[in-house]
Amino acid sequence: MTRRVAIVGVALSDTGRVDDRTNWELHGQAIRRAIADAGLAKEDIDGLASNGIGTLQPIELAEYLGLRPTWVDSTQVGGGTWEVMAGHAADAIAQGHADVVALVYGSTTRADLKKRLRTANLSFGGRGPIQFEVPYGHTLIAKYAMAARRHMHEYGTTIEQLAEVAVSARYNAQFNPDAYYRDPITVDDVLNSEMIADPYTKLQCCIRSDGGCAVILAAEDRVPDTAKAPVWILGHGQHVSHTTMSEWPDFTVSPAAIAGKAAFERAGVTPEEIDVCTIYDAFTYMVLVTLEDLGFCEKGEGGALAESGALRLGGSLPTNPDGGGLSACHPGMRGLFLLVEATRQLRQEHPPERLVPDARLACVSGTGGWFCSNGTLILGVE
Repeated sequence: MTRRVAIVGVALSDTGRVDDRTNWELHGQAIRRAIADAGLAKEDIDGLASNGIGTLQPIELAEYLGLRPTWVDSTQVGGGTWEVMAGHAADAIAQGHADVVALVYGSTTRADLKKRLRTANLSFGGRGPIQFEVPYGHTLIAKYAMAARRHMHEYGTTIEQLAEVAVSARYNAQFNPDAYYRDPITVDDVLNSEMIADPYTKLQCCIRSDGGCAVILAAEDRVPDTAKAPVWILGHGQHVSHTTMSEWPDFTVSPAAIAGKAAFERAGVTPEEIDVCTIYDAFTYMVLVTLEDLGFCEKGEGGALAESGALRLGGSLPTNPDGGGLSACHPGMRGLFLLVEATRQLRQEHPPERLVPDARLACVSGTGGWFCSNGTLILGVE
């Protein structure tokens, strides 16, 4: 059995500053809204993919939501987990192991930190191979900072070009009423903000927010039962690279180089045909190197691409039209939000000012860890 697979429902939970709900409630809110968006019933869902809540993931969540799925996935490869999970779900549906799969996420990271329920230290792990980097204070942001500095050294990428990624994200966010930050910023604003880890200033780092979302995938024979035009998964790819920085062969090449190549080949399209991108943007450099590795420009030219204004709504390659993790929403693992925004753009559901007109093809690329993994999907409408 080989069936085409489509995204048939998407939704956000409450996002931004959510002090009155738990992360469990955000999961429930998101999936209820996504099911309604799809025009389906809870009983239609026979597959569940989720990660980040409960001890027995995703069994506890299934019980909480009142689901008894016959197919599950709880893959964990960092923030890009959701693109990898979506690929797994698409394969399962294509082969008949499930008909309708829900991907769901929710987090109260900002609220928890405000209440001092979680530590903000992102040093990660004191056991296994990673233990040999921990004593040097090698936090997550330090790993990204090292990679950015290497790209600057190799290709002459400037700090102003990195800053433009944040400026473009905020430009897009001004049109999104759900974005956490909407006030315009300049390159100077970015460079003059607090230094966090050289070369990253505060405005080059993702925000901390609360929020959740859900995506419903269905087999083509179920599409007639749904409420809106389907967004088809045309191709997907995944790749894992490293956890310790010493095992990363080249700081200027991300795992998107392999995952993206596979996704484009399986979809039968080229980067030149893509209308809109949603790219994981925990830090500004992520966007530049991912776009290079996906083939939207030559290696080393990502900075010039951003500097040209291409990433803005109205630009030649609108990227993260919702404002991304740098301005709109980043509750800890942003990958599923990329699928929601890409789907809404292809459905042409937004008001004109925040829409990529006549978008037919989208590239969704989620990177996890510190360039440890990547999942890329090509989406399209008929």
